[in-house]
This record gives sequence, structure tokens and C-alpha cells, in this order.
Amino acid sequence: MANPTAPAFGTRRRGELFDSLLTLFLAEGFSHLTLDDIAARLHCSKGTLYTLAGSKEQLVHAITVHFFRRAADDVEQQVARADGARERITAYLTAVGDALEVASDRFMTDLDAFAPARAVYGQNTAIAARRVSELIAEGVVAEEFRDVHAAFAADLAAAMMVRIQQGTVRSTIGLDDAAAYRELAAILTAGIAS
Repeated sequence: MANPTAPAFGTRRRGELFDSLLTLFLAEGFSHLTLDDIAARLHCSKGTLYTLAGSKEQLVHAITVHFFRRAADDVEQQVARADGARERITAYLTAVGDALEVASDRFMTDLDAFAPARAVYGQNTAIAARRVSELIAEGVVAEEFRDVHAAFAADLAAAMMVRIQQGTVRSTIGLDDAAAYRELAAILTAGIAS
């Protein structure tokens, strides 16, 4: 008979490895690391890494998904604590900025250079834009915001979010992604206030 606690341990260990990998990648990037480097840094075998993903590329993709899932949970917790539409939008965009602030420049450069990871970031940017649109619409209905076209305001925010994600804001004006999201929150909420 199998040990009933074994799957929980496996799941816990898997989560710990994902968290350790994420910490490593966020601090140092990933393009320069081999599976041997990663295994040595995490004090595990390459075989253990292969239980997480079949290749380094798949591992990077899985860790990128893990990062954005964890960030999304953290962001929504911040939104849940906010009161009122303006505070929810500010909390949302500020929390997105805070989530990205832990990512080193090297990680962001590597993420942009690796198409599957860049696609995950792009998908999450699109999800964030939809969420901002929902928050704006809620604020208009609650009469906390002037009667703006919520979809237009959200599209305006989404356009900037894409520019942030693509590194355009960083390269043209020098704001990192985290700071850019905080500025976007301030400008957006001031612009639609009633």
C-alpha cells in the first residue's frame, strides 16, 4: 500500500523547487544557465529537474507561468483589500508593478529574448488590460469615475501596458516596468476621476 502522505510531499517538494527556480531566475536571468548549473545551484539532480519539465526551454516556460500565476494571486489579494474603484485600480496596477519589481534586468531581458516566455508575459498583459477595463467599468457604474468610455480607457491603459511589456518604456524614458505601472496607475485614475 502506498504512503498516503507521499503525493503531498511530492507536491510540496515540486512547489519548493519551482519557488527556488523562480528566485534564481528572477535574480540572475536564465539564458546563461545550463541544466547542470541549475541542478548544482538548487542542490538537486538533473533527473529531479526533468520531473518538472522535459527540457530547459520547457522549464523556463513553466517557471514563467508559475511567476505570473503567483503574481496574479498576489495582485488580486491587494485588490480585494482596496475600497472603491479608484483604490482598486491603483492597487491593481501598483501590485502589478510590485510583482515585476523583483525581476532583475537580466531576467526581463532573457524573458523578452525567449519567445515562449515573452508570449506568457504578453498573455498576462492582455489579461491585466481586461481586468483594468472591468475595474474602470465598475467605477463608472458606481459613479466614482466620470462617464468615460470604459473600453477606451482600458484600451489606452492596455496600449501602455504592452509598451511596458515590450520594453519600449524602459528603453525610451528609462522607467523600469514596476515604476511604469505605478505611474500608469496615477495617471489613469486621475484622468477618469469624477
